[in-house]
Amino acid sequence: MRFLDFEKSVAELEGKIEELRQLSSSKDLNIASEINKLQAKSQKILAKIYSSLTPWQKVQVARHENRPQFLDYLHAMSPDFELLAGDRLFGDDHALLGGVGHFAGHAVIILGQQKGHDTESRLKHNFGMPMPEGYRKARRLLELADKFRLPVISFVNTSGAYPGIESEARGQSQAIASCIQACLRVNVPIISVIIGEGGSGGAVAIAAANRVLMLQHSVYSVISPEGCASILWKTAAANELAAASQKLTAQDLIELGVIDKIIPEPLGGAHRDKNLTIKNVIDVLSAELDDLLRIEAIREDRTAKFTQLWHRT
Repeated sequence: MRFLDFEKSVAELEGKIEELRQLSSSKDLNIASEINKLQAKSQKILAKIYSSLTPWQKVQVARHENRPQFLDYLHAMSPDFELLAGDRLFGDDHALLGGVGHFAGHAVIILGQQKGHDTESRLKHNFGMPMPEGYRKARRLLELADKFRLPVISFVNTSGAYPGIESEARGQSQAIASCIQACLRVNVPIISVIIGEGGSGGAVAIAAANRVLMLQHSVYSVISPEGCASILWKTAAANELAAASQKLTAQDLIELGVIDKIIPEPLGGAHRDKNLTIKNVIDVLSAELDDLLRIEAIREDRTAKFTQLWHRT
């Protein structure tokens, strides 16, 4: 596992633990007590580090390549999921995936942004940056959900929509705007979870939901810290300052009323225990879905949420 820059002290201890394990297996030595002491020390240091992460450090955790991604959650929550492809106008997009399946005893539409775990999959999924056809596909699935009265669950993990010339030529801004509009118009419950990065309109397009949830060390902002730093301070050296200024952490956003709930992560971040993270998210999603299905005026509930947020600003 790759250790982050601020985890250097933990990385050194884990290196010593691994050396002791190899020594024990090769020389038939019983040094379990020493290994246990080092593991306890490592956990204590890790707990101290993660109890006071800066916003920029949280950005790094949110971007960790071993963090569970959309397809990891999907396979665990809906084994019978059927992928639906294409926007019926141009083509299919592999950064924003969606389809129909069952979850917690209900037929649902599930959407999500997939970044990829290795070079091949990252290229296939365009590093989680959807093209316009991805957002038009999401809008199509939202309208399908409305027609058949299916709740919608979306997973957000993108640095932003793809900013290339070809995406702008195909109407990126309009595609995002129409997807947000569809989220606000449908008469079915929508739950959105930010599982890593929630960047710009690329995230909001599928996160205009009745309930917006965030993993403990995920981030959600109108622009990346690098983009903010390059615009306001004209230098990438201001990334940390930008992150601190943006109020992009889950803890900041729940105070501001932008999100509704924080889902806890295992000690040291979601990438250290994928299975526990996925279980935590699924448990919260199941409870939130049950609550929302009891609300009759679901569209009005969503409208009130964003109207209140607008007045609060």
